[in-house]
Amino acid sequence: MTNQSLIATLPEIVGAAHVLRNADDIASYLSDWRGRYTGQALCVVRPGSTAETARVVSACAAAGVGIVPQGGNTGLVGGATPCSSAGHPNGEVLVSLTRMNRIRAIDPDNNTMTVESGCILQRVQEAAAAAGRLFPLSLAAEGTATIGGNLSTNAGGVQVLRYGSMRDLTLGMEVVLADGRIWNGLRGLRKDNTGYDLKQLFIGAEGTLGLITAAVLKLYPLPRSKATAWAAVADPAAAVVLLSRLHETCGERINAFEIIGDPALQLVLQHIPGARNPLAQMHAWQVLLELTDANDSIDLGEMLEPILSEEAATGRLLDAVIAQNETQAHAFWNLRENIAEAQKREGISIKHDVSVPVSRIAEFIQRADVALIQLQPGVRIVCFGHIGDGNLHYNLSKPSLLENEAFIAGQAEVNRLVHDLVHELGGSISAEHGLGQLKREEILRYKSPIEMDMMRAVKAALDPRGLMNQGKLL
Repeated sequence: MTNQSLIATLPEIVGAAHVLRNADDIASYLSDWRGRYTGQALCVVRPGSTAETARVVSACAAAGVGIVPQGGNTGLVGGATPCSSAGHPNGEVLVSLTRMNRIRAIDPDNNTMTVESGCILQRVQEAAAAAGRLFPLSLAAEGTATIGGNLSTNAGGVQVLRYGSMRDLTLGMEVVLADGRIWNGLRGLRKDNTGYDLKQLFIGAEGTLGLITAAVLKLYPLPRSKATAWAAVADPAAAVVLLSRLHETCGERINAFEIIGDPALQLVLQHIPGARNPLAQMHAWQVLLELTDANDSIDLGEMLEPILSEEAATGRLLDAVIAQNETQAHAFWNLRENIAEAQKREGISIKHDVSVPVSRIAEFIQRADVALIQLQPGVRIVCFGHIGDGNLHYNLSKPSLLENEAFIAGQAEVNRLVHDLVHELGGSISAEHGLGQLKREEILRYKSPIEMDMMRAVKAALDPRGLMNQGKLL
């Protein structure tokens, strides 16, 4: 099959309205959310079912044309964006799965729900809540990010501390393989000891092994009581101590524990309408923490107050406020969740999505700050993230546009400094965003040759012709 015959065949599979070729119609699919990557595609195809997806993949395979899967296109490393030049040599078809947005089943007694990959995360959360259950994955892009994208990047978000990432939240999966066959692994089992756990191959694979079309997700009891607090701490080390105190006292009730540096908060206050500092004055470091419980008779605020008071007596905690209602708690979370949007309005930055052991968070921040200021005087360090699970978003830029252009041009040197330190501390250069186009070469410095060989062997076994999302991850 030639490219021309492929283009003629695709409308017969999904309908002419769902094969987009006009430059204006496909432009939004070809660029990433940050505006950093723009690629090319023969067309955009929007299948409406697993069967249609399988036929699209089969047709592309027959033509020897590459496939780029895309969900909500909210990724930060170019993983869902076609490559400008390093994609498949025969061209690529972008397969948008957003029409596959059905919630197939909810089983409250089994605490599972089966959803298609194009479901928006927020809709999944709302459907679970309507059934009296919680789907706990929560992140800033939840209003546009899709479950398929969440699975393909092993999304984490703010509640990994308690519930884990998508690897922990997924029981079963349906996948269209690179040759068009459909693997139905939609089992809602917590025990299944019958060989390789194949779904784990596709979680975090960034669409390089197959197209995820549906998944069975874990559900949990809805929280009935909650305490949300915004607290200023003396430094990141004090934040880690506070986290340890909460673990000792509150156990699994710790739902989230986020750290926000002053530059990150300043950007939100400057760029997001209605944002205001919860405390009377600005501080260098603050944490946003939340406790929840399924038992509504427990007053979590009363549980939290003495811990905060004791930490204040030591000088490690400088000020704090516990939300008095849901509106105030929501305002706290808006400050945290709008950091990426506020920074985007300032222009491009060098972003690092890194993880280190929680015990080494403070050391990483101190050493990285000193080294970067020496390397690039005047650098603005926007540091925030999920300190509870060791994941920091460590973003760098220069305040003026002219300076920032030159700074971004020197990204390789900055990345090497940050990533080498992360590696030295036993961490990872990608905690939750993935590798995509951004880090596919960089990872070769930090993964052993044996690890890379094993990953390539999996790719060769499941996608021997290299059709799936070429130029990403590997």
